Amino acid sequence: MAFVIYRSFHVAGYRCSVCIDFRGRAVCRTVDGPSQREALTGATTNVCADLTSGVTDSMACQRTQPSKVDCSALN
Repeated sequence: MAFVIYRSFHVAGYRCSVCIDFRGRAVCRTVDGPSQREALTGATTNVCADLTSGVTDSMACQRTQPSKVDCSALN
């Protein structure tokens, strides 16, 4: 029973850090997620939410090549 409770709180399997330079500003964010893809997407979304306002800027930011990406598996 204790293992089930522990696993329910420990969902993340990956940690990704993403930095994006967008329109003269640079922001970095780190997100944990159950898969590398979800952690990377979450970090990118968080960065762009901080850097932009409006749908058009948000979409442009999401397509911007990150200046730094670092993902690792959590033990």
